[in-house]
Amino acid sequence: MHGADPLSPELLARVGGALGHPVSVRQEVAGGDINQAALLEGPEGPIFLKWNAGALPRLFSCEAEGLAALRDAHALRVPRVLAVEDPAPDRPGFLALEYVVAGRQDGAWFEALGRGLAELHRVRARSFGFHEANYLASLELDNTWSDSWVEFLVERRLAPLARLADLRPEVRRRLDALLARLGQLVPAHPPASRLHGDLWAGNVLAGASGEPVLIDPAVFHGHREVDLAMSELFGGFSPRFHAAYREAWPLEPGYERRREVYQLLPLLVHVILFGAGYEAQVDSRLRRLS
Repeated sequence: MHGADPLSPELLARVGGALGHPVSVRQEVAGGDINQAALLEGPEGPIFLKWNAGALPRLFSCEAEGLAALRDAHALRVPRVLAVEDPAPDRPGFLALEYVVAGRQDGAWFEALGRGLAELHRVRARSFGFHEANYLASLELDNTWSDSWVEFLVERRLAPLARLADLRPEVRRRLDALLARLGQLVPAHPPASRLHGDLWAGNVLAGASGEPVLIDPAVFHGHREVDLAMSELFGGFSPRFHAAYREAWPLEPGYERRREVYQLLPLLVHVILFGAGYEAQVDSRLRRLS
């Protein structure tokens, strides 16, 4: 774990200084594969803090920028950023967020999430990308703007991820063949929707009033089906979510085949981060797309 560093009194004092008031530790909580996390107590109530002593530059400011982009869409609730400081060689960085009191993920919650995601996707840019690089887990993503979705998908996502994944030669050959004809499988100029970028079930919470809350984004502008494909990869989303999204914004014909392409993105990330066990899933999609 990159962030294996205790919540020291010095770090707690820096957090309090950035917030403008003292804080105390209520309890440490799960922080995921990259960061450590704790629930703090401040004068106005609980604060969610995550910190990291690793050497990932701009880790937390990138996340804060992504959260701000989601909040600016006014589509779904997003926790407010209260304070942010990036890691440095001599000290851990941190991100202090509004604490989300947990509610229930029922059918109405899934429907609200589907409608809200469609509303997020209606926020568009003129090109594909984002104004800065950011992270998906510990992987830095190049978001340099491109006027072509196919070019962005190949040069900013699939080809760089394939190099890092160190695939077996036969799997890499199948992937290279797919990249050479990607323009036959995905549109060159779909609407450049604002995407969450890492939409798995663990990155959506239920607030106390039953509202969906987005966390941990890897925001960029791209084909909206990227978020939908990710939501279908590992499960956790009710059919009512998918139905509500499609009612709010119907999908174009051929989504099921494009979904196979877009699911290669998170699967390659999983090969890089968690090992070759995911390579078989990459290969099975490549075979179906051949």
